[in-house]
Amino acid sequence: MIELKSAEEIDRMAVAGQFVGELIQELSGVAAVGVNLMDIEHHARRRISERGAESCYWDYAPSFGRGPFRNVLCLSVNDAVLHGLPHDYVLRDGDLLSIDMALGINGWNADSAYSFVVGTPDPADLKLIEATRVALEAGIAAAQPGGRIGDISAAIGQVAHSYGYGVNHEFGGHGIGRTMHEAPHVSNDGRARRGMRLDPGLTLAIEPWLCRTTDKIRYDEDGWTIRSSDGSRTAHSEHTIAVTPDGPRVLTRRPGEGAPGAAATPGSRAER
Repeated sequence: MIELKSAEEIDRMAVAGQFVGELIQELSGVAAVGVNLMDIEHHARRRISERGAESCYWDYAPSFGRGPFRNVLCLSVNDAVLHGLPHDYVLRDGDLLSIDMALGINGWNADSAYSFVVGTPDPADLKLIEATRVALEAGIAAAQPGGRIGDISAAIGQVAHSYGYGVNHEFGGHGIGRTMHEAPHVSNDGRARRGMRLDPGLTLAIEPWLCRTTDKIRYDEDGWTIRSSDGSRTAHSEHTIAVTPDGPRVLTRRPGEGAPGAAATPGSRAER
């Protein structure tokens, strides 16, 4: 069942979304060469507790994974792209880190992901990150009232292919609201003018993710961490949005991030 949210309910989701954006921005500043992933995890736990928010990941136990998930973040490094378990790993110069976080405040949830390079960036990594960010903005721009969900998928896929990357169809975006994962599924490639109608009140997490030289994935023994099948670098960008009568409203933008419709500029920790 797909629940359309009222304007007031979207405003409540925006409260959670603002905190998600702010905290991801804060955590990207914590991440640096020599920092342990578990330091980032514990920093997030403290800030979530201080805000009175709840992690959507803690105790999450879907059909995949060896659950329940016992962290508040997904931290995916280099060839890991989704569901990376925070663990005892010290960040190195040039690591590509993806932070994925979903939080709830007063029963309403928001989800976002951000990839960046720690230390000295490889231009190929910056291109990959840029592709996910441009694809995300294209998907958001396509989330127009009266359109179709295939419009979002087609916009994302067109950008990915224009950069020369393949698209995996196993994981994509999703509805979100009272719970982290709601219907519908939002593929990262598809056909425009196909699929369910985009009515005002629909809230979605749109999340293009790409691997540099493959569209195939493999799982770590932990049952959670998803990596590129060939060990190539990966990137992941995500925002929670609401379809409104006036167009898409982004609920999880980070402080200082570009205005809606403007593609984010890729950068490294050294450049910010």
